[in-house]
Amino acid sequence: MVSVPNEGGVERSLLSWLDAVGWETHGKDGSRGANILDGQYDRQSNEVIYWNLLREQVIEINEEITEDNADRFLNSLRRDLDYENLLEGNQNFHELLSKGKSFGVENASGGTDTVYIDLIDFDPDEFLESNRFHAVNQFSVSRETTIRPDVTLFVNGIPLVTMELKSVAQDNDYYDAISDLHDYEEDVPRLFIPGLFNVAADTMEFRYGSVGAPEEFYELWNEAPEQYADEDNQMKQAVQALCNPATLIDVLKNFVFFEKRPGGDAKIIPRYTQYYAVNRILDRVREGVHDRGLIWHTQGSGKSFTMLYAAENLLSRSGVVRNPQVFIIVDTDKLNSQMRDQLSNLSLGQWTEAESIDHLEKLIQEGSSQLVLTTIQKFQDVDPDTQGNDEVIVMSDEAHRFMEADLGSRLKAAFPDFSHFGFTGTPVREGEKDKDRNTFDEFSPEGEEYLHRYSVKQGIEDGLILPVYFTLRHEMEWEVSEDAIDEEFEHEFRGMTPEEKREFITDNVTSRTMAELEPRVDRAVEEIDEHYSDKVAPNGWKGMVVTPSRRSAAMYGKRLRERRGEDAVEVLYTSTNDDPDLIKQFHTDPEERDSIVERFKERDEGPSLLVVHNMLLTGFDAPILKTMYLDRNLKDHNLLQAIARTNRPADGKQNGEIVDFQGVFENIDDALDYDAETREYSARDEEELFEDLVDQLEAVMDIFDGIRKNDSQEATNEAVSRISTQPERRDFKQGFRRLQNLYESVAPDGRLITEGIQDQYKWLSRIQVAFERTTSGRKTPEDDMREKTREILNENVDVGEIRDDFPTYKLGEEYLEDAEQLDNPGVKASQVAHATREHLHPRENQNPRYKRLSQRVTDIVERWQGGNIGDPEAVEALKSIESEVLEVEKEAEDEGMEAAEFAIYTHLTEETPDAIESEEQAKEVAEEIVSQFEERVDRGYNGWKTNKKTISEIEHILLDVLVVEYDLGHLIRDSDDFVDAVRNYLIQNDG
Repeated sequence: MVSVPNEGGVERSLLSWLDAVGWETHGKDGSRGANILDGQYDRQSNEVIYWNLLREQVIEINEEITEDNADRFLNSLRRDLDYENLLEGNQNFHELLSKGKSFGVENASGGTDTVYIDLIDFDPDEFLESNRFHAVNQFSVSRETTIRPDVTLFVNGIPLVTMELKSVAQDNDYYDAISDLHDYEEDVPRLFIPGLFNVAADTMEFRYGSVGAPEEFYELWNEAPEQYADEDNQMKQAVQALCNPATLIDVLKNFVFFEKRPGGDAKIIPRYTQYYAVNRILDRVREGVHDRGLIWHTQGSGKSFTMLYAAENLLSRSGVVRNPQVFIIVDTDKLNSQMRDQLSNLSLGQWTEAESIDHLEKLIQEGSSQLVLTTIQKFQDVDPDTQGNDEVIVMSDEAHRFMEADLGSRLKAAFPDFSHFGFTGTPVREGEKDKDRNTFDEFSPEGEEYLHRYSVKQGIEDGLILPVYFTLRHEMEWEVSEDAIDEEFEHEFRGMTPEEKREFITDNVTSRTMAELEPRVDRAVEEIDEHYSDKVAPNGWKGMVVTPSRRSAAMYGKRLRERRGEDAVEVLYTSTNDDPDLIKQFHTDPEERDSIVERFKERDEGPSLLVVHNMLLTGFDAPILKTMYLDRNLKDHNLLQAIARTNRPADGKQNGEIVDFQGVFENIDDALDYDAETREYSARDEEELFEDLVDQLEAVMDIFDGIRKNDSQEATNEAVSRISTQPERRDFKQGFRRLQNLYESVAPDGRLITEGIQDQYKWLSRIQVAFERTTSGRKTPEDDMREKTREILNENVDVGEIRDDFPTYKLGEEYLEDAEQLDNPGVKASQVAHATREHLHPRENQNPRYKRLSQRVTDIVERWQGGNIGDPEAVEALKSIESEVLEVEKEAEDEGMEAAEFAIYTHLTEETPDAIESEEQAKEVAEEIVSQFEERVDRGYNGWKTNKKTISEIEHILLDVLVVEYDLGHLIRDSDDFVDAVRNYLIQNDG
């Protein structure tokens, strides 16, 4: 038997993987697994916690909770779910989950003692046996609306992970899953108050994100311990590595921060590289065999949070180290300020900052168990053997710079006995400068290169950083008057011997000298101005010019300002009164520089170009920076640091770029003394981008093989029809998204015209607009286009004509009449399917007929997209449903019933006909329920729909009407869903 791939298959696979790592799963056979737990623990559909299961568990885990006081405790806990603000509620409930809830219990003398009650047993030796781990599918929650996530993970009946799954075979991917999760958080936030994180997955991809996280913070989990490793199935590996009970409990207890942010607070959970690196550190400290280790994580991977997670775990986690003093050491005041601000905004335990050398020495002597933030420079006058705590753990940021001067020796003298962990994205190897500058020797035990590594390649594959492409601009044509130079040289240095002249030239005519030659600077500035105007500015990005000297920086700055305006260009370096006027004109003090940098980071403010010398090449994160114009000879870790300035992700940014005026990248093997993977992925030749674009364009155009590539309405209809069903629909949707990204990165390029690429791209862009118009219903399809794509469409695509062919969606008979004007059945089917779904989706809980009709729409669309029925059959079936939708509204009007009244009447006569005496009785019952609802339920305040008083009052109304007045109590007794359904009809149809 052949089964069509769908998200149900993804759901069953995921449940089987969870079952294999210790979860008690329900629904692996395709049934609705939540029904089993609902029946077993008597859950009402408006509840998000299995209270009866939790009741059993808190009695078992806590001696203080008994059969006598358990209900009082749980009633108190119910109030902890009542929050208007999701993140505020999530933070408070996380506190209860991780640390316990305070509760008053009676003592032997008749008084009350306050104790902390655990909801989950975190004892590492017992948690698997003492907690209950359930994974179920189709957990439905009905409050103001009804949601039904695909898979939910419960610990002791508490929902900790909500999963939404899609099937790429059904034209859905994890982006759609994230969108659904965001809708769920908005529609039923109560489900997510206890949540740890969410999962969005499709057939091929797995992403997880904390509660409330925007789409860009849903990330991969691409590392696994040996027992979960599966190279053939990355999604299975991710599910089992992250969601096995031990890891889930560990993350919940030890790896959650809440951060205050200007635009709204955020919940922070670890990336996999942070999680595994921290656990490597904890294992090393716990085992006590080695006292050091190197964490080599690429720039932009979140090393600061790795250190903070490590510090929090070292200080608060039992069984690692008894009473440690933990130091985070940075080597610049700027990094110190950044880390201090980070600490101030986090829900972190006790920490302090060393404000001076004397303060640092005092903190070391006292040895209090806390986190201490300091710069390495403050150790310069700390006395040797100052250590007052014999369990000191030091984490050094930017460890490749740790050995500079004698500060590292000062630190070691202050701590005769300590554990030292270095963090760097750019380690220094022996032989670069001084023989003793080798990060690996300093931090790695013999035979070990690093304790944990996260490479540039991994960062790019995970989307944490972007690929960086380089373009060489170092070869210039020089017109040199050799005779005139010789004559001038001989005149100026006539007293020197030929050997002295050669020596002088060798020592003084350097690359820096050449970089400061006015003709060369003029030519480079012309190139920068042209490149920035054509390739960077149109997309709203910014650039940085890196120079070898203050003089060359001033020369660049002066000329670029003349071309682009004074406000558009800033020059950053320091100068003194002894400097020439050329250099002094751009002097800035620290406050001015900070202000310039902050304004530069804003898209619509500040300068668009920064010219720098010896500034902003390390520790400077500005996602708005797309292009670096490099006129300085950098190598090894300095070059890696510079590259990393351009690789920070931003919405719409596809890559970083370096325009190389020094020829640094001409021989990458010499420039970067690292392993082959680091060299290959740090920066790539820009020609690769063009080759990728050509290949991707060909792949997308092949989808439309046999269709005329002209601007006729017939060709557009035929093209849209082809991508209306699978697999072409999926191939185009995913393929064109990648093509847009590549085109933005390459354009402008003359080859786009000469090789006919732009014409093909313009045709595909036209089809994309038509496709969006027939499938998504967006008001302006261009909104999702990249900036450059939008520009091309505006200039070259007649959008008005497309809108005439594919009208904006309307509902009901008027819409169906418009659809009849379309000749192409594939396009017609797309429009009718979308409009019917849009009409039904918000109404599903308003009337039982709508829910049944919605299920029929889903079935028809799946059969049509799977090729089981043709376009004309799909159109007729969907039109029939749309007519039935209109008939529901018309029938209610004919019967003279309000919407809620008609919904209850319909439920009684169609869902439970045997439970009532007649249709007349059904009318009377419906009318009486709605009448009492309007009289007794206060609906004059925000939040009334989800308030517990509302829910309780509706239940009382149903008891009064059904049991007391009409003797229909069997409706409540015999159907668990009846009360929930009627409550939804009343709430959803109100107003």
